[in-house]
Amino acid sequence: MKKPAKKKAVMKKSASKKSAATKASAARPAKKAATKKSPVKAPAVSAPPEDGSKLTFNHAMIYVKDVERGMNFYRDWLGFKLIEDFRYEGKPVYARLRAPGGDGTIALHLAGPGASVASEGVRLYFEIRDVDSFCRNLQKRGFYMTQLPRMMPWGWRHAYLNDPDGHEISLYWAGDLRMKKTVMKAARDAGTA
Repeated sequence: MKKPAKKKAVMKKSASKKSAATKASAARPAKKAATKKSPVKAPAVSAPPEDGSKLTFNHAMIYVKDVERGMNFYRDWLGFKLIEDFRYEGKPVYARLRAPGGDGTIALHLAGPGASVASEGVRLYFEIRDVDSFCRNLQKRGFYMTQLPRMMPWGWRHAYLNDPDGHEISLYWAGDLRMKKTVMKAARDAGTA
């Protein structure tokens, strides 16, 4: 079987992102000086262990039919920041985006011709304190929610939607119940009180 000739891939950062970053950094010092009241701590970022002995989670890869469409959805609708845009023959084939409220990232990868992008059994979870307001804003802009925010039996407030390729997304707020082992019991008790 003869292999097709390899074509050169090109890594490209968005020019508008660079110019926007330049403008933002030029304006930032004056804004900080004018509004500085108390120091703001940067969120703690946990680096992998120095010896590499523990597994860390890096990102979730999402296969899509159209990377540009996926970038537009996650950036324009959910507020993600584009951090990498890889193109082949001028067409986006891979993009990496960072969540607006943390260090979590997702990667969009172009699915092969005829490949399924179905992700049955996998759902992406994005947490936001005011999930109701966030969902109302999506609806005002014309986005369809598959489930409006509601309290779930385990005590978390959830809304559901799908991205353009049908990947399920949960927007939620767990609050104090985030890491509790007794979440289902607490939810049952709250329901009977």
